[in-house]
Amino acid sequence: MKKISVGILGATGMVGQQYVQLLANHPWFDVCFFASSELSAGKIYAEAVSGRWHMNMPIPERFLNLPVHRMDEIELAKRSCDFVFSAVSNDAAKIYEELYARNGIPVISNAAYHRRSADVPVLIPEVNPDHAQIIPIQQKNRNWERGFIVAKPNCSLQSYMIPLSPLHQQFKVKRLIITTLQAVSGAGYPGVSSLDIMDNVIPYIANEEEKSEQEPLKIWGHIQDNFISSTNNIAISAHCNRVPVLDGHLACISVQFEQKPDKEEILSIWKNFRGLPLPSAPDRPIIYREECNRPQPRQDRNAGNGMSVTIGRLRDCSIFDYRFVALSHNTIRGAAGGGILNAEFLMQQGYLEGIC
Repeated sequence: MKKISVGILGATGMVGQQYVQLLANHPWFDVCFFASSELSAGKIYAEAVSGRWHMNMPIPERFLNLPVHRMDEIELAKRSCDFVFSAVSNDAAKIYEELYARNGIPVISNAAYHRRSADVPVLIPEVNPDHAQIIPIQQKNRNWERGFIVAKPNCSLQSYMIPLSPLHQQFKVKRLIITTLQAVSGAGYPGVSSLDIMDNVIPYIANEEEKSEQEPLKIWGHIQDNFISSTNNIAISAHCNRVPVLDGHLACISVQFEQKPDKEEILSIWKNFRGLPLPSAPDRPIIYREECNRPQPRQDRNAGNGMSVTIGRLRDCSIFDYRFVALSHNTIRGAAGGGILNAEFLMQQGYLEGIC
């Protein structure tokens, strides 16, 4: 199989670096184009990330001398790659993601900016694969011949949306209380000051609770006419906290269903939930741990190469039906790995045919 040429927007940031590391030996995708801010543009990649490479492995050798271009070099991007992964800030996403899509370059986005756009799917392939069907409608709405935008959810959502979704299909989620304990890598670099986070928990992350309460409703919604209609019969209350952990977002969930399942039914659904036949998809997206003190970020964040969700402590809830704890790797499943899985799914489903 001939590899597809891809680009990374925001290649020098933390999520961009995670893309670089994960795509170094990808069987389908070949990274041929980097774009970043004016600060990094004009340098080779090794120079652009010198002193701020944050991955646990060295920079892949094949990328050391790849030039970093300006974000507005769209014609060069068009000649160099078939689609791009966007790991840029919201401000940059607002300017550039539509410019790339308008110029015929599909954008697989990690940014929050387009998640509220009614014709942009917020995609988790194991959860709402049917939402990809909005892509031709998006292209028609915006008069884009080949380009489109697909977003992945906020980095903390994967920890609970993946285990809740197969339960929602059968028993219908009615109410949720979500408390997240989110790693410092979710704030990017330089992120939270060490004087603020060490020996501390910060009970506020800007816009995080709003995303946690709104994005699940869109993900569990449906395509209606020319847009994605969010579900309106689920109540969600979220509390989001920054904690002194490097990687791994943990969520404590209390859930009430319209039809209460047995505990054994829940465990059986999780045990039998299987991944997709895609290179980055884990065979077991949901791993349940029986130990009373799991999951833990340091122990469990790398399960399934960082793409599995680890769950524990399923038990009765005195207010709702059940409660449990769930953990996912925020920069892999919650960011770059989730974006790569989206691209693999779109490739498999034919939405990138004719692009390459």
